Amino acid sequence: MVTTAVVEAVMGKSENAIVVGGGIGGLAAAIALTRRGWRVEVLERAAEVGESGSGISLWANGLRALDALGVGDAVRGAGVVEIEGGIRDRAGRWLSKTDTGELERRYGPLVAVRRTDLFSILAGALPDGVVRSGVAVTGIGNLEDTVEVTHITGVCEADLVVGADGIRSVVREALWPDARGPRYAGYTAWRMITGPLDFAPSGSETWGRGERFGVVPLPDGCAYLFGVADAPEGRRYPGGEFDEVRRRFGGWPAPIPAALARVDPATVLHHDIYDLPSLTSLVRGRVALLGDAAHAMTPNLGQGANQALEDAVTLAAVLERHPVPEALNAYDRLRRGRTTAIARRSRVIGAVAQWSHPAATALRDTMIRLSPSSAMLRGLDPVLSWEPPE
Repeated sequence: MVTTAVVEAVMGKSENAIVVGGGIGGLAAAIALTRRGWRVEVLERAAEVGESGSGISLWANGLRALDALGVGDAVRGAGVVEIEGGIRDRAGRWLSKTDTGELERRYGPLVAVRRTDLFSILAGALPDGVVRSGVAVTGIGNLEDTVEVTHITGVCEADLVVGADGIRSVVREALWPDARGPRYAGYTAWRMITGPLDFAPSGSETWGRGERFGVVPLPDGCAYLFGVADAPEGRRYPGGEFDEVRRRFGGWPAPIPAALARVDPATVLHHDIYDLPSLTSLVRGRVALLGDAAHAMTPNLGQGANQALEDAVTLAAVLERHPVPEALNAYDRLRRGRTTAIARRSRVIGAVAQWSHPAATALRDTMIRLSPSSAMLRGLDPVLSWEPPE
């Protein structure tokens, strides 16, 4: 692993940036800026960087961003290319199958990887000492030519601050105090990773009435599973989250019951699903929001992390060409409209997928069954055709 001193000596730049948040977007932003000679510090409030217990799908646009960061091949090597996917009905019949061969030909592969592996690769691409865990930021203030950051261990200044601290961002709350907060989507989700399976599952989502279940193959014969259900906000299940998953989905069509049998109940994650209403700007002075802090979206298009990766690469690219104020204005122009449109589309897809009235779900399933695969690919083109700025 290279050191910060070596990077500074080679690149010769003196700008310094503080990235608030050590998630996927924050680490990606730190890599992108470091590669361009910035001195970067990542302040992460959690004691450890990373997230276990779930997987992630990286689409072609996200993989191009990872290639721009120099870690694309490592991520592909840690994941598995999805060779089959689509939507099934509650009886297990295919409503729509994704033409993954044509998808890869047009845009590139779709790769599934454990989040822990993705975090390990991103963190390993940074110089020693860049990431400071257990440092919670408590305040942000734009000064004339710098930004003041207050955290639990002191106060520091930077030429640039990147707010990548998630949907309940301290940075956004400090500088966008009138912005509307997270908005509950009306459904909740359980996520889990199986142990090794004695069969090879197909990637799929099964849609029921107000419920869905997804299976995503992972390396080493395991799978990432997720269940989604309409539920009141904040409801939890004292009898056990996994018991609730089995109650809802244990009788669903294959391969769901067999995959659930290979889950450690103690590893199941449960989170309500939220998104953010769009902002009028992603920048304030020398502060830029990125990822979920800027445009948290529901997971129905699988684009949350992919858009954060795009943000990081775009931000660093415009900072290479322009002084900070002009660069941040360019970043806002390039990112806000795109992410707003994708978040809106994801929310609509989630609403339709969660329909529960029998007549509505029957109509939905019929429409999906009659739609050609080519229509799905055309619909994805604006999302997947993104290229990193030169």
